[in-house]
Amino acid sequence: MRRITCIGLLLFAALTPPAEAAEILRRPLGNFPIASSVVVPAGSDLVFLSGTLADPVKPDAPAGSAERMGDTEAQSASVLGKLEQELAASGLSMSDVIKMNVFLVGDPARGGSMDFEGLMKAYSRHFGTATQPNLPARTTVQVAALPMPGALVEIEVIAARAPAR
Repeated sequence: MRRITCIGLLLFAALTPPAEAAEILRRPLGNFPIASSVVVPAGSDLVFLSGTLADPVKPDAPAGSAERMGDTEAQSASVLGKLEQELAASGLSMSDVIKMNVFLVGDPARGGSMDFEGLMKAYSRHFGTATQPNLPARTTVQVAALPMPGALVEIEVIAARAPAR
């Protein structure tokens, strides 16, 4: 009987996560507003948001034009706003984003170079602020094109909700 009790206690201890494990841990990357890594505890809910493109800033402008779609900053702001709404529909917010992939098209107005600064202006309004300090791990790459004419930005995110304590 004593042996069964010991085995039962060992199993219970092995299967019971420590209390601090129920927290999402983020390691900042110096002074840059992204995380170098994010640890998500077992039992967390993960929500994957598909790549999202911007809405036109001037729908009446010619299709594919910079005037219609706006610059990288305007498109990034639109995409991040749409992602924020999608997260809210799942009971989450930007503070729950743990991973972000950003795809930037080279801006013709910049000689074909991606406008990383424009992305960061919009991004910094949502992440690393006094009211929303949580930072996601992030990858940003330049791509040849996106599926909508004039699109300069596509962003996909993964969000996590830690298990209740």
